[in-house]
Amino acid sequence: MSTILVIDDNPAVATALEVLFSLHDIACEHAATPEAGIHRLRAGGIDLVVQDMNFHADTTSGEEGVALFHEIRRFDPDLPVVLLTAWTRLESAVELIRSGAADYLGKPWDDGKLLATVNTLLELSATRRELDARTRGDRRRRDALVEGRDLRGLVWDDPSSEATLSLALQVAASPLPVLITGPNGSGKEKYAEILHANSTVRDGPFVAVNCGALPNELVEAELFGAEVGAYTGATRAREGRFEAADGGTLFLDEIGTLPPSGQVKLLRVLETGRFARLGGHRERSVSVRVLSATNADLPAMIADGRFREDLYYRLNGIELRLPPLAQRPRDILPLARHFLAGRKPLSEDAERALLRHAWPGNVRELRNVIQRAELLAREARIGAADLALPMPAAHPPDVDAREREPDRSEIEAALARSGGVLAQAASELGLSRQALYRRLDRLGIRRD
Repeated sequence: MSTILVIDDNPAVATALEVLFSLHDIACEHAATPEAGIHRLRAGGIDLVVQDMNFHADTTSGEEGVALFHEIRRFDPDLPVVLLTAWTRLESAVELIRSGAADYLGKPWDDGKLLATVNTLLELSATRRELDARTRGDRRRRDALVEGRDLRGLVWDDPSSEATLSLALQVAASPLPVLITGPNGSGKEKYAEILHANSTVRDGPFVAVNCGALPNELVEAELFGAEVGAYTGATRAREGRFEAADGGTLFLDEIGTLPPSGQVKLLRVLETGRFARLGGHRERSVSVRVLSATNADLPAMIADGRFREDLYYRLNGIELRLPPLAQRPRDILPLARHFLAGRKPLSEDAERALLRHAWPGNVRELRNVIQRAELLAREARIGAADLALPMPAAHPPDVDAREREPDRSEIEAALARSGGVLAQAASELGLSRQALYRRLDRLGIRRD
């Protein structure tokens, strides 16, 4: 139960507020003087303050009330304070709201308006405490996860990204091949770098090959090297990527584009650790940790006969799946600020626009959007217009959708997107926090 502290020297006002709040299951305490109010706040456990601005009946200046308000703000800047006053000069109200007052109501107040204000503020306060607790827990877990690890500058804040990183760090020291899957632009090469940087061969070379950029006729020469005369224009012997990566890591990006002949030779190297250069006969031996990545559906390609099943299982010792950026929304703003590197801040409307966008191009698209906006923005802050993102499609209101209650799958999806923050999930679902609680209990969904 939330607790409100009423600071007012008029017993009748205090009694009226205590009765009003108690009828709505809100605990209420009373302090008759500013000194008593500050003393009670120091004891803790207060979620909101309702403060009178007019101490002493013969005072209309409100000086003592203003001084108390500022003392409360110094004591706890996050504590919501609702001010009550018998005088309502607009300048005074504006100044106090600017100074951090949550609301400013005249006497006699409207019970409905006061309750609506108080309930909203208590929900926001509960959400803040929940987020603060979550943040402290996240920070401790995050510190333990990354201690002594090389993350190659990875930026993340979303729980799904933390789960992916945790798995990557867990398997990094293993000699098993890792298949990194995910959509284009989701950061597959970054995770390959992290796997190498935290592996037992981190002091060896890291060689990245984009298989999709290799002409079919040169794939074998690129991967395994070539002797003089092996193909037209081969005027000197050259080592391949496997030789270059000996003692380290070879990262094969876009592995799904490898042609059948390259798949056969790659399979043999993975099985034996030996190969011959194109046009040569002497077998060479290498010790290489192989990582691969793809945005393709390899099982579907196997079914179509376009990818070897035996090669798939050789590459897929462990699969590391990277979710698209749209499924890890808490990463969006930290990544955007990282790309800006403090050179220019984002306005609030720009942040909202970034969070609304679907990001089909994932992190790569976000980086390009931010770099373009930074270049073109004329104001000190980047605004939504500078991002040049398409506006979300407008749809006519769906009356049936507004009237029906969300089902289990919709609630679980909203909870996943909000990282378990109930107030955020409730807002997305169009429910009050209490309504979401009731729905969770009715469906048997755990609140944690």
